[in-house]
Amino acid sequence: MRVRAASAEDAPAIAAIYAPYVEASYISFEMEPPDAEEIGRRMASGGDLYPWLAAVDEDDALLGYAYASPFRPRPAYRYAVETTVYVRASEHGRGIGAALYRPLIAMLRDQGFTQAFAAISLPNEGSVRLHERFGFRSAGRYEKVGWKCGRWWDVGLWQLTLAEREEPGELRPWREVAASRE
Repeated sequence: MRVRAASAEDAPAIAAIYAPYVEASYISFEMEPPDAEEIGRRMASGGDLYPWLAAVDEDDALLGYAYASPFRPRPAYRYAVETTVYVRASEHGRGIGAALYRPLIAMLRDQGFTQAFAAISLPNEGSVRLHERFGFRSAGRYEKVGWKCGRWWDVGLWQLTLAEREEPGELRPWREVAASRE
């Protein structure tokens, strides 16, 4: 397995990995799975600041993906990101989520982001365990905010300090950071 930058060509495989989470679980609060075109649009909307990574096997088949997105839309929040990771259901427990988060978090630090957040539908012990393994800590809980699968679900917010800064610096494009790491 290796981790690389995700590309627009990965959109169909990403959509296929994500669809079961939407269709048959409360892990995602989307109600209809986005198609490859919508995934491609979401990837492109991240521009130079919000990376998408793919974990692939020796045949370049997608095993999972992770990405960062804006934490909130208002400009004062621009140094904080939300992180997301999804792994093909048949590949759970193989360390793929950790393999994706390790470079994603390092890249976000190098870009100049100061805080990372993860919103986790609860209960979800596996996701909580993954995030806490990387230093995320519980930062609060929204009770009964999502109605799916015939009931209300809570969402926990986990937070990771990426950098302590008196004043923020300039955010660096993720591809520039990735190139400097090679």
